[in-house]
Amino acid sequence: MTDSPELGKTDYPDAETARMIAPVIVSTRAASGVTEDRSAPVIAELAKTIGFFTRPPVIIPDGEGVLAAISELLVQIEPAVIITSGGTGLTPDDLTPEFTKPLLDKEIPGIMEAVRAYGTTKNPLASLSRGVAGVAGKTVIVNLPGSPKAVREGMEVLVKLLPHLCDQVSDIRDHESWGNEA
Repeated sequence: MTDSPELGKTDYPDAETARMIAPVIVSTRAASGVTEDRSAPVIAELAKTIGFFTRPPVIIPDGEGVLAAISELLVQIEPAVIITSGGTGLTPDDLTPEFTKPLLDKEIPGIMEAVRAYGTTKNPLASLSRGVAGVAGKTVIVNLPGSPKAVREGMEVLVKLLPHLCDQVSDIRDHESWGNEA
């Protein structure tokens, strides 16, 4: 994995109690230094609004490295959430969903249905994203598109779902508050 600081290290002060999101940026151009990643800061900004913290991103080229990057994060840090950005389109090297699916114990198609439905209210091309979502062990994995705008729109949906979803994955059963807005 490139551009990855020590996997378990974080400078976040509440790291012992807050839930961690591990971004995986899937971009050949960002991995090679041609462009700067602009998606991970969007993930971090919106994660903070729900009390989650974000570790530094893993930045990898499109293709096979997705499987290794996600697998390494699952084994070494077990974050609450892994959010990938990129590789969900239709070009030959857009393979993020194909390398994510084998790692999932359970798929959660409703997450991506909600992300695409919300995204299409802003841009009809959002319907072309092939991202998947699901659970691997106690980690939620979500594939978002690569553009920072699409990541923001996806995160606007996810911030409403992740706290309860992570509770369920952690077997915290607070059904009294299910569906209630604070």
